[in-house]
Amino acid sequence: MTGSQPGLPAYYQDVLIVEDDPIIALGLEDTILGFGVPAVRVAASVAKALVMIDARAPDFALLDVGLVRENSFAVAERLAALQIPFAFATGYDADRVPAEFADRPRLPKPCSLDALEAALRRKG
Repeated sequence: MTGSQPGLPAYYQDVLIVEDDPIIALGLEDTILGFGVPAVRVAASVAKALVMIDARAPDFALLDVGLVRENSFAVAERLAALQIPFAFATGYDADRVPAEFADRPRLPKPCSLDALEAALRRKG
């Protein structure tokens, strides 16, 4: 379901997941691959995510807000500067996300398959 076939949704083709919980990361990765996204990468820390973005910028990123002893806002800043779309996946309230990212999609954790699939659809 990559969107190359008529009638199927067009998904982002290279997705970066920033998630420090390995079980959640694996579940997200498997689910996103199951949607037909051909490339899914996982970073468990801000440093690793920034290295991965510099090596190959993703088409889309899904960011857990609260990582171990850090948050993902530095990654969000880099993605915004590169004009790469992203969404937050978080159990936190909206007020935990800086105002500059208030307009970014936020998926509740745990997120439904429908919400995740909708976030992965290319916009325009």
